[in-house]
Parts: sequence; structure tokens; C-alpha cells
Amino acid sequence: MPYLVKKIFYVLIFNSCLFIILITGIQNSSNRSKVDLLIDKTVSLPIGFITGTSFISGSILGNLLSLNFYKKRD
Repeated sequence: MPYLVKKIFYVLIFNSCLFIILITGIQNSSNRSKVDLLIDKTVSLPIGFITGTSFISGSILGNLLSLNFYKKRD
């Protein structure tokens, strides 16, 4: 498998596992908050879920932006 495909596969599997652990661990959280977007506010979500999804999305974007899409010239 090429390096690029392996890295994308690893990033998606790793962050999916983090998301599943986040969902499992956040079930009994009672502290809820709303996120104020530019247009409107979101529904009440646990603070840990907001923080966790922010971390996971940053991890995905950071890993995918660092990929080298240029082909090597021989």
C-alpha cells in the first residue's frame, strides 16, 4: 500500500477510535453548554464533548495538511 493511503487510513482509524471513546465516556456528563456560532447557537452539549470533538477535528486536519502530495522526480 502506498505511504499516502496508509497515513490517511491510520489517521481515520485512530481518530474514529478516539471519537468512540469520547462518546462512551461522555454519557453521564451533566455539565452542558451552548456554542455561540456567528449565525446562531447550537443545542446544549456537554462541555467535554465540545472539547473532544474540537481536538479530534484538529487532529484530523493537522495530519492531513502535513501530507506531501508532490510526486518525487527521478
